[in-house]
Amino acid sequence: MSQQPGSAYFLVDARAREIRTTLAVIVDNEPGVLARVVGLFSGRGYNIESLTVAETDHIGHTSRITIVTSGTVEIIEQIKAQIGRLIPVHRVIDLSLDKPGIEREMALVKVAGSGDKRVEALRVSEAFRARVIDTTHSSFVFEITGAPEKIDAFVDLMKPLGLVEVSRTGVVAISRGAEAM
Repeated sequence: MSQQPGSAYFLVDARAREIRTTLAVIVDNEPGVLARVVGLFSGRGYNIESLTVAETDHIGHTSRITIVTSGTVEIIEQIKAQIGRLIPVHRVIDLSLDKPGIEREMALVKVAGSGDKRVEALRVSEAFRARVIDTTHSSFVFEITGAPEKIDAFVDLMKPLGLVEVSRTGVVAISRGAEAM
């Protein structure tokens, strides 16, 4: 079946496709700011896939909130506009569109096992450059840093080897190049 431009198969608007985006939000470091930003998402039914926040300028009392979310292009634009209108927000940068960025995440992964499974877990950890940060006779705790997809792949490989628990930091991101946000 060929799809012609006048075909009903082309009625799906390409803009309606969901995209994943990473937003860096520079805010005043004061009580309640994070709650206001998160409340904006929950109040409108938007999902936050990852959220990290920390003070980045002690003298200027500003913090950086990194939010990973997804939605249509229109929804992402609406989210950015609504966040930008909050009083304590200085800047909102879309690191997926405005300024291409680098994303990293850190995870602690606990794996329990013995014998061949223990040996295989160590072999896989070496391939992923995960560090052993705790070990007992029956378990390991690995520290792994990288893109979220790398961590997902590592966790998936550890499941049949005795995965017990995973703790992830959430995504941190920064724009490429010499200039500041």
